[in-house]
This record gives sequence, C-alpha cells and structure tokens, in this order.
Amino acid sequence: MKGTAAPSEKPIRWSQSLCAGEQEYVHKRKQVVLESLNSLGINCTATDSVPHITLLGSGGGQRAAVALLGSLYQMRQDALLDTLLYLGGVSGSTWSMSCLYSDPQWSANMDRAVSRLSGPGVELEEALAWLGERSQEEHFSLSDIWGVMTSAGFMKQMDLRRLSDEASRNATNPYPIYGAIERRCFFNGPVEGKWFEVSPHEAGFTDLGVFIETSLLGSRIDSGELLEKKPEMDMVKLQGVLGCALADEGTINEYLPPWLNVTGDIDGGAEELLRVFIAFDKLITLTRCTIEDPAALSDLNKLQKILKDNVNQNNSVLLESKSLEDRKSLELLRAVESWSQSLGDGPFKTHVSLLTKHIIPMILKWEWGTTRNFLYQYQDSTLPECLHSEEKFHLVDGGLMINVNYPSFLGDKRDIDLIIAPEYSAGNMFETLTLARDYAAKVKKPFPEIDDRILEEREWPNDCYVFEGKGTELTIIYMPLFNRQNCKDAAELKAKMEEFSTFQRPFNQQKIEFLLETAKANMKNNKETLLREINKAAVRRQNKRNTSAAPDR
Repeated sequence: MKGTAAPSEKPIRWSQSLCAGEQEYVHKRKQVVLESLNSLGINCTATDSVPHITLLGSGGGQRAAVALLGSLYQMRQDALLDTLLYLGGVSGSTWSMSCLYSDPQWSANMDRAVSRLSGPGVELEEALAWLGERSQEEHFSLSDIWGVMTSAGFMKQMDLRRLSDEASRNATNPYPIYGAIERRCFFNGPVEGKWFEVSPHEAGFTDLGVFIETSLLGSRIDSGELLEKKPEMDMVKLQGVLGCALADEGTINEYLPPWLNVTGDIDGGAEELLRVFIAFDKLITLTRCTIEDPAALSDLNKLQKILKDNVNQNNSVLLESKSLEDRKSLELLRAVESWSQSLGDGPFKTHVSLLTKHIIPMILKWEWGTTRNFLYQYQDSTLPECLHSEEKFHLVDGGLMINVNYPSFLGDKRDIDLIIAPEYSAGNMFETLTLARDYAAKVKKPFPEIDDRILEEREWPNDCYVFEGKGTELTIIYMPLFNRQNCKDAAELKAKMEEFSTFQRPFNQQKIEFLLETAKANMKNNKETLLREINKAAVRRQNKRNTSAAPDR
C-alpha cells in the first residue's frame, strides 16, 4: 500500500521538550496519579505537584517479560500501579509491554494479562501467513522472523495494531516508552546518536532531540521532506526490533551450547557458521510452541540433531584459523534444505518450505531491524555522519548498550523524580546502573551516586536498594529479581539464573508461575520502601513547585 505526501510537509521535529501529544497524555495521567496518591494518604493537592514516577523493566528475554508482569500485578494489588506516570522498557520487557498495551484498560485487568501467558498460543499457519506478507516488503529482515516467533512462542499472541494507535487513548495506563539503538551509530557514532526511543507519538534519537511522528517511522523521507508515506510497522515487527539481542555478532559466544566447547577468539568463517547454527537452533525451539503434531515435533528433533552433528563435524573450524571463503555455513544450510525436502508431503512440509525460504537468505545476510532512515541527506551540522549518509538504518535491541531504558528518562525532558527499577537482567548485577551512570556523565545529565561498596554485593545482592538523588538528581529503587531473600547464598542465585537463562525454549507453566510469584514477592516485601520513596518524591515535587512559584527578591 503506497501513500503520498505534499513535498512541502516537514516531518522532522528538533526539540529537547515533550511533543504536544505526550504533554497532553501526561497531563491527563497526572489526574489518575493524583487520585492514587491521595488514596494512599500521600499529600498531593494539585496535578502540577504530582511526582514524576516511572517503572523501568529491564531486558532479559522471557525471564524479563514474565517477571515484569508479576511486578506490575503486585503493584496493582498494593494500589501502587496508578502512581506511575511512565512505563519504560527495553529488550525482553518490551515483549510484555507490547502485549499489555493491546488492552486499552490493562492496568485494571492484570489478571487477564497474566492469564494470557498460559493461553493456547498461536497456530503456525497464522505466524507464517504474517511472515509471508512481511517477506514481500522492501525492508524485510531477521527482526521480522524473530518478532513473529517470539510473539507466537513466548507471548502467545499476534498483535497487529500499530503503536501510534495508542496516541488517542485516554490516560488509564502509564505512558509507554520503548528503547532501542541504531546499530551503525552504536558502533561508530557519538554517544548522543546511539539511543533511540519510540512512544505512541514520536520516534527518534533521545539525546540529539530529533524525532518524527511514530506513524511515519518507515516512510520515505529525504532531506527532511516527506516524499512517500508508508504503513507503520505493527507490534509483532516492533517486538522483533526491540528484543533482538542476537543482532550483535559480538554476543554470539553468550548463546553457544556448552557441548560446542568453543574457547577464545573465532574467525570470520567460524563466526558465520555459529550465527547460522544459533539462529536455526533458536527458531526451531520457538517453532515447537506453534505446533502440537507429534510427527512434526519428531521431524524438528531430527533437524536439531542434523544441525548438532553438522557443527560437531566442523568443530575444527571453530578452533583453527579458517578463511571466510571456507563457508562451512553453506554446508549447514544445505543440510537444512535437504531435511526440508525429505519431509513427507503435507501441511508441515509446506509450512517448513515457506519458513526456510524466508529464513535462509536472511541468515546469510545477517540483517536486523532495517527501516528507512528519516534523516537521510538531512542537512544539519549537529547530525553525525552515520545518521544521514545512508538511506536505511538498523534499529536493534537497546539492551546491547544498557539493559534498562535509563537514557529516555534522564535530564529535564521528562523531569523524573523517582525510578522503580526491577532488575531481571543476566550478567553482572548492578551493571545496568553503572552503565547508566557512565552514560549520564557523558551526556551531562544528573544521576545519583552509587557507593562502590555496594557493588561488592553483586554475587548475592539484597532485594532492594535505594540510590537517593540529591539536588537535581532523580532517585532509583533498584530491585534484583533473585536476591538474599529468595536465594540462600550466591551459589543458589547463580543456579536460578542458569535455570531461567535468557535463551532457552519457552518456559513451561511451572517456570512461569515461579517467576511470577518471585517478582510479586519482591514488590510485596518492599511495599513500605516504595511508599516511603513515593512520598519523598511527592514532597520533592511540591518543593520544586513552591520554589518556582516564589517571587524574585
């Protein structure tokens, strides 16, 4: 479907202030927050003295997606959910956010949101029909494939709405902000050009302050002129864009199965082989969730064995110096095609043929998050070269940079008083905090002090930390998912993180329930801390209001 636009239309907005749409939504949402605060006995008399509170869900794949629902569910139970002005996400937490906001009244319907995790799921036919349509588009990439498989396999729904559809909603829910990075600028550009945010109203580069309407993301814009309006990506594709940590070749070793026994650096040919293997392995795992036929599941088992045997036979590629031209990956792809052709005639073979037809070319290209660059050939001296020289750019998982969407909420633009940060990330505890602190220093925005002595607790942290801001600094409540309250020692914590590792087959019902209950307990156990800091934020905002209203002397 093509659209047209008047050549004189100017779609790009430069500003470090909120757009009109977000301002209006936030103004309405403050009335909801005001009523919530008063019901909690927190003194707040007017919407302009409402504290700016956001909850930031971290990345962490399905672990983060499920745990975020548990955290929000308990906040609803404790009458704290409506104190939130914003909800921010990155990577895995954006999966559950995109599903939550498919219900315009989700904050009052948390039971429905949680029950969806145990739902019947999505049929393979539905997922492939969507994929077939996307494959005809100009900027089809692995993010489309990842989006449809995570939507169907993890979140068990195909949400075909557009994010901009939420722009006209009432303020029943916190205002959502999704975080990503532009891949080329992440590796080769200045810090200001790295973080990308998407909301119902705008999409753009947070610290550069350059945005377009979200409905125009993907449209053809050249030299600042809107030349052709294209359909906005739906939430399935956006989920693939926002949560695709595999897009970074540098993280490939993190997802290798232990039986491969790969150590040290690997060269280009080995890296390509591993990329192909990992991509197929993860997609096979997700495909299992969309089928129930025992024969089809048996065929998938055979394919996984073929993949494993093929990589084992070529294990020397991973340990010796090989050139990219050796292309052991092509042998792997030929093995997949041979398996596909050997299947018995029937619907499963048809579906697999369609799937491999789309996947194999994309895996070889290893292209993720492709969309039109709205800054292409835009003339402005403040724009880094990496953002205006190419017709397209690549939006990928923001967790590759910081696994919590802190960048969107630092500084004066949203003027946040309090961040509630449940931590679902893998890797080093407190790393998201220290990375955000370093980022804030680079872009010259206030950030609370982090006592280095606390970092020594990373192996076995407490369940809640408060990093209190001074002056213009915001305050952060940091809440590790696994901690001293639910793990008897550091060894048990490590075992829990391995049991709920980021890349594995979709969790069974027992694992889902365990994560939900763990996240709920973290919130419930720290309700008094949350109330205390929310009250402090209200006092702080009131003081700001009084200071700004005081006459000059």
